[in-house]
Amino acid sequence: MKNKFLIALVLLASILLSGYSGSVQELATDDILDLDALVDYQKVYQSEDVGVCAVSSSKTYMDYRAITAKGSRQYRFIQEEMVIDEKTGFLVDEDGFIGVALGSYYGEIGDRYYVTLESGVVLPLVKVEEKADSDTVNGCYHLSDGSVIEFVVDTDYAKASDSFGLSGNGLIGSGNYNNFELFSGNIAKVEKATDDLNPYYVEYVTNDQININNHNIFNYASGY
Repeated sequence: MKNKFLIALVLLASILLSGYSGSVQELATDDILDLDALVDYQKVYQSEDVGVCAVSSSKTYMDYRAITAKGSRQYRFIQEEMVIDEKTGFLVDEDGFIGVALGSYYGEIGDRYYVTLESGVVLPLVKVEEKADSDTVNGCYHLSDGSVIEFVVDTDYAKASDSFGLSGNGLIGSGNYNNFELFSGNIAKVEKATDDLNPYYVEYVTNDQININNHNIFNYASGY
């Protein structure tokens, strides 16, 4: 899968915390993840509707460093495919899909989804952790809090984030990203992203990239 977002700087940092000895790249720029852009998000890849197992608005979080089984697929996937966005604490892949934990209802580690909220906001998500069936109802939502979506984050960066920060109870967003206006609302639609580019995706270019001679003012991801 080709990267459709520009990455200006990528730093390799070692994170040595109790129970975690791996390292994940830290992203020193927001070029790969712009939360404001989610309001008018364009789907880079084609997708298919896979149904909504529950509409829960609850959106909890966990620290990725809690995943300590080095031989597990999720541990390796995070190490090999994800970077940390320093501005938000989110884990993101090369295409800006945000790392989350989902139940077994939604596929395998590495599967990517477009989750549309009732507000119309589309969240590009990638499954980097699986909630245990024993902790969920029908492999869908969490027994204890009703969440379908659980963000997998670096809590150190998330706590310092201008967007989220620490609440009075010591939790990010009071423990629920639904309290963040952009992420607020029930789940309206879930689509699984394929590896095929969306033929309707339009990539805009800057003025100095425009070829005035042939008036080519757009770059189409389809290669047109």
